[in-house]
Amino acid sequence: MVTYLLAISQCHYWLLRLSMKGGQMPDSNIAVLDREMFTEAAAARFLQISPSTLHWWLEGGVRRGRTYRPVVRPEPTGNRNVTWAEFVELGLIRQYRSTHSVPLPELRVAIDILREELGVPYPLAHARPFIGEGRKLLNSAQEQAGLAPEYCLVAVASGQLVLTPSTSAFFDRVEWSDDYAVAWKPHNDPASPVRMNPRQRFGLPSVAGIKTLTIWEHVQAGESDEELADAFGLSEQDVTWAVAYEMSARTA
Repeated sequence: MVTYLLAISQCHYWLLRLSMKGGQMPDSNIAVLDREMFTEAAAARFLQISPSTLHWWLEGGVRRGRTYRPVVRPEPTGNRNVTWAEFVELGLIRQYRSTHSVPLPELRVAIDILREELGVPYPLAHARPFIGEGRKLLNSAQEQAGLAPEYCLVAVASGQLVLTPSTSAFFDRVEWSDDYAVAWKPHNDPASPVRMNPRQRFGLPSVAGIKTLTIWEHVQAGESDEELADAFGLSEQDVTWAVAYEMSARTA
């Protein structure tokens, strides 16, 4: 039954996308958003949140006799895998929950409004709400949702709508192409070349297409940065960044 419902949901989504694109087939950037990338446990590890919290954001649940809808998914699906679009949206929610402890009900309402207005199931995996005129829609959604000023995604500064620091930090960690999220920067340092790309290495953290875990394992085996750089066609700095990411992930 769950598989059947997911198929219906996917069909509805592509029909919606076709109508929005004048009947053309969806491009590869759209298709990759629905690609299942990680288990819930793996996604939680990469985002550095507890698996139970991630599952709650994806599926909702029942607490004290009250049923709560999901925050990320339009409705619960029972699927324990995480798509690329879901992973990106979870990244934003994680950013806000860790920085501001933003209330989930209001955030859920804001996402629902964006979902309806933009006609896409995962509006925060699209660049449109964060740039140009799209910020007006984002501002309207947060006002309708009743988000308090300290929780807002955009704010007015000198008469213009600007991204708040947490939103800006999220936006900068995503690489965008044609308004779609095509890569994620898992390392906090913006200078890091480590990327998670759904089209490379199954979305696992990598540098220039080489998994950071692979580089880490070679370092643990006693190989030098110079040797690894030569073996994998990387710079020694790339190797250093890969090892730094793996160390930080283990520390977290």
